[in-house]
Amino acid sequence: MKEKFLKFILNPRYIFGVYLIIAVVTAISKYSRGNSINNYLIFKYTYINTLLQKNLYLQYPEHFQDSNHYGIFFSVLIAPFALMPDWLGISLWNVANTFIFIYAIHKLPFSDGKKAIFALLCLQEFITAALSLQFNIALVGLLMLSAIYIYENKEVKSATSLMVGVFVKIYGVVGLSQFFFIKNKTKFIVAGIVIALLFFVFPMIYSSPEFVIQSYKDWSVSLAEKNGQNQSLNSYQDISLMGFVRRILGDASISNLSFLAFGLPLFALPYLRIKQYKNYAFQLMILASTLLFLVLFSSGSESPTYIIAVAGVMIWFFLQKERSPLVLGMLIFVIILTCFSPSDLFPKSVKVNYIVKYSLKAVPCIVVWFRIVYELMTRDFDKDYSLQ
Repeated sequence: MKEKFLKFILNPRYIFGVYLIIAVVTAISKYSRGNSINNYLIFKYTYINTLLQKNLYLQYPEHFQDSNHYGIFFSVLIAPFALMPDWLGISLWNVANTFIFIYAIHKLPFSDGKKAIFALLCLQEFITAALSLQFNIALVGLLMLSAIYIYENKEVKSATSLMVGVFVKIYGVVGLSQFFFIKNKTKFIVAGIVIALLFFVFPMIYSSPEFVIQSYKDWSVSLAEKNGQNQSLNSYQDISLMGFVRRILGDASISNLSFLAFGLPLFALPYLRIKQYKNYAFQLMILASTLLFLVLFSSGSESPTYIIAVAGVMIWFFLQKERSPLVLGMLIFVIILTCFSPSDLFPKSVKVNYIVKYSLKAVPCIVVWFRIVYELMTRDFDKDYSLQ
């Protein structure tokens, strides 16, 4: 019995199968509650409103609550699902996002056992994201694939993965953190330009050039307004390093630029270690830093966004050749407070009055990110890290 259980736990195919089942179950459970598929309806009407050439970033309370914050290219991706009955569309939408994520895990240069445990440790955070029917599951997969394809010298695939992320959620541009590791930079740049032009033009086929251009202008206005709203001390977003500091100090006026002035130089410091560039472990550690930085320095980060940060934590953890008590303790800290804070593990009063109020979900990931920066600056990646 024990051997069968271990065989199941250490086989990524079984765990990936569990992910796909959960993707369907969470989607159907949301649909069965009637009014719980608001995010999906926002996505669906991105396509419908593009067809009708109606402003994508206004509120349409007769169809959904809140407003869209994705680029018009997203209408291309959501179109096949929007044309289906909602129960089927949301199920396959969740499956498609999940497949991209688990395919990215499959492509990591770890042993099958590590891949399986990687997926298991991300499972709780995945469920949180899947219940929200969000694109973040696919986005983290795309950012991982973009980095992996760079190491495999597949510049066109890398550029494609990156551009999908950028054209849907603008902060996917952080995938360029791997640019210095590209061997054929010209091929990557040309591929990126061509793909960007195709992505820009494609929605014009079923709308119009004027509408697409106006939509990008509207998108920029929408993102600026959303950023201002997110910084409220009572917002359910800004679960980030910035939000944690703002809420602890009780000062919503501290600008994002103040944090970026500190965070960006710290993020960039490891690039001074040019001799480490050739080491795949170093490249993957930069990827881990990128995934965490994206979440910790974004006022738009909310609980379902943490599938991105937690994937970064797992890359960091599984690169360790020797896992000290400190490293294990940091991982447990992430799993308990970051992954399980939205669950019933914590009483509602604790969640509302402390975890949500002070953005405490971000704290373990903040600690890990500082640790990653330290390791990137001090460790020899030929000796201290393992890909197997």
